[in-house]
Amino acid sequence: MALRNIVKVGDPILNKKSRVVEKFDDKLGMLIDDMFETMYKENGVGLAAVQVGILKRVVVIDIGEGPMELVNPEITLKEGEQKEQEGCLSLPGQYGTTIRPAKVQIKAQDRNGKWQVFTGEGLKARAFCHETDHLDGILFTSHVIDGIVGE
Repeated sequence: MALRNIVKVGDPILNKKSRVVEKFDDKLGMLIDDMFETMYKENGVGLAAVQVGILKRVVVIDIGEGPMELVNPEITLKEGEQKEQEGCLSLPGQYGTTIRPAKVQIKAQDRNGKWQVFTGEGLKARAFCHETDHLDGILFTSHVIDGIVGE
């Protein structure tokens, strides 16, 4: 495993749409492992491949309930609403209040291509939305309702 550099706001790659993963191989597994290591080192709860400069539809999440790897994730259900503060490893020190669904269901593949379905509420639902937005070139700042605070 290796630490990857996190792409910061201002880099145009963050605004690009990521490509569907079609090849499930050791290289993909290495990317996922590196993303987990990088996310944990930076004390994050989620990281999308685009944030380490790779335009592939790959996300890792761990909100304290154990690691989740999501390849080609698709949100299949959104319910309710929550208003909470959000931040991003690509915008260090910056936060803003966003409105996101309270409950989200997502289907995704693992590193071997096996499809899985996950349901999340609260922070997990926000992480699902935040990270899948990254895959479509959308930053959380587009959902902020009261301005960005921080550095």
